[in-house]
Amino acid sequence: MSDLILIEGDIAMFLPNFGPAIVVVKPGDLKASGPATLNGKKVCVDGDETTVSVPGCIYITPQYSIPGTGTLKIAALDGNQKARKTRSGGKPVLLKGASFTAKFEVQNPAKQPPPPGTGSPIPDAMPQYYGSGMFVSMNIKFTGT
Repeated sequence: MSDLILIEGDIAMFLPNFGPAIVVVKPGDLKASGPATLNGKKVCVDGDETTVSVPGCIYITPQYSIPGTGTLKIAALDGNQKARKTRSGGKPVLLKGASFTAKFEVQNPAKQPPPPGTGSPIPDAMPQYYGSGMFVSMNIKFTGT
């Protein structure tokens, strides 16, 4: 099935729900490494999704209400986001597709308030959470299969 080809500067939009964690999301920019260009911008190829990194995002969970921070990344593309036939530099080009699997890597854990009269807050022990996201493309014309 044909879909829009992703190009340099397209955006990865993350959804805020990462299991029990709610993340204050920010968009991530795609950096393209394909030799081909569309409208003067390089096309994104397989592997370019791994360059998306959005540090400094705040999160909480129902249990850990003192905010923590972490980094948003793309964990895995959906099958409809890599072209089967269209290539650039020998690699499949990336397509807009439906949604990708996102990963939130905790850097500074959220904390649970301590019981009254006791010690310090209890940190979240989860090192990462998984969610989803989608691509927003400036390319509205060129498709790949």
